[in-house]
Amino acid sequence: MTKGTRLRSGWLRALLGAGTALSAVSLMAMPAAHALTPPTPVTFDGGPLGKLQLSGGADGYAYALTGAGDSTNSGLLGTSKSAGFEFQNALIQLQKADGLVQFTIQAGANSSWVLGTKPGNTSVQTFATGPLRAAYITIAPTASFNISAGHIASLEGYESGVDWLNPSMLTTDIFEVENSQSTGVTATYTMGPIAATVTFGDGFDTQQWNFLQASATATFDPNNNLTVYGATNLGTTGAGAHIYGSATTPYSQSFVGSGPLSAAPFVNSSMIGAYYSYTNGNLNIVPEVQYVYAKTNHSVGLDSFSSNLGLALFGSYQFGKSPYSLGAWAQYFTSNGPDNWFLNPGAQGFGVSIAPTWQKDHLFVRGDVGVIHLTTIGTPGSSGYGGGSMTGRNQADFLIEAGVLF
Repeated sequence: MTKGTRLRSGWLRALLGAGTALSAVSLMAMPAAHALTPPTPVTFDGGPLGKLQLSGGADGYAYALTGAGDSTNSGLLGTSKSAGFEFQNALIQLQKADGLVQFTIQAGANSSWVLGTKPGNTSVQTFATGPLRAAYITIAPTASFNISAGHIASLEGYESGVDWLNPSMLTTDIFEVENSQSTGVTATYTMGPIAATVTFGDGFDTQQWNFLQASATATFDPNNNLTVYGATNLGTTGAGAHIYGSATTPYSQSFVGSGPLSAAPFVNSSMIGAYYSYTNGNLNIVPEVQYVYAKTNHSVGLDSFSSNLGLALFGSYQFGKSPYSLGAWAQYFTSNGPDNWFLNPGAQGFGVSIAPTWQKDHLFVRGDVGVIHLTTIGTPGSSGYGGGSMTGRNQADFLIEAGVLF
């Protein structure tokens, strides 16, 4: 699969960073940095289940690409389709967010697009759970502690796999190398301005329980908070383990594989990262830094150390009380070693995305212009797990997105 199709849940980590319990998270909730503001979830009486919340959305986009193709392809990454239309998301969430026993169920089709990779088709076969994107039960004995088990979100990084929760529809290199939904157990403890979460599970949905994640957030005041996160494989995940599927390769036929062009570096990696959120009126700025590496592991074909460093600055601005806002980000990335973390082994470069947005109640329309430039192309033609290969130094993406939220 192309990792640009994989899903994550930045909304979860962002709310935990504000000291919100895992059980109180809603698919439609988000921190101030996100350009779109979904409506309040629909609340109704679930009888013996108590008060329930229903939320969701759907969107699609038209796009055009230029540059970065080879001599026979005008698009990028070996595709001659340089313009077209794609259906992006159709998601719905049912949640019980109060009481001792709580639950969250998310279902639907989802896709995401990383700048520098080709557009991905939406899919319901990414996970072992099929169209069930997330499903977990939460026990919340106190306001400061809860524990959840099931198919849950990653703790890694700031961006979300649901595009309307991000400042721009296009995502960064940082997002590309991160974990996504997986099966596990997660516990959150909040003490004053500090919220800490630990998750143990199968990581990358491999069905091998050997992956540990952790995050901690310090909320200094309503306008400033810092989140530090990390993850590591506590053992070795072999070639025969499953990995995220895609629209073209179902989960049941998707395997980790062996060697630097496979998913082996990802599932056998360690990561450390942090992001800081600063808000001043209608302006929100979020810088993020992330470092991921894979050690030598001959049993899975990794014969030398490799790493990927990503730096990004996200921002959004709401124009008063008007329906208009602007989201944007800029990034720098560098891959080192033989493994295909992003685009090509050894690729280095810069990227920028600018996304003006109009939103009126349940409807939104967003444009996005993204440009990526490789200062070092690396080893082109390596169509491995890290997003395919980029044969030119420059790529520009132009798209317009429309959707409905409830």
